[in-house]
Amino acid sequence: MATYIVLMNFTEKGIKAVRDTAKRADAAKAMAKKAGLAMKDAHWTLGAYDGVIVYEAPDDETMTAFLLTVAEEGFVKTHTLRAFSEPEIKKIIGRMP
Repeated sequence: MATYIVLMNFTEKGIKAVRDTAKRADAAKAMAKKAGLAMKDAHWTLGAYDGVIVYEAPDDETMTAFLLTVAEEGFVKTHTLRAFSEPEIKKIIGRMP
């Protein structure tokens, strides 16, 4: 499974309903599981982003479809980073000519 780090910001709609953010995170976790992903970790943060969520997904297409579904609800905007573990990056470096 590939790892994805999702940086999240509340939309205007999301901040108006911020009291329900933990409930929405629980719902997103269940929705992710149903879609074949795993929400590994979720943190609400201070600074440039309102949250950081770590997912595992089988591929980019599955992750993208899930995040489009989340975005469609209108509570958050996301920025997604594909992350590589140390063993993965060593394997990638090993493929360099």
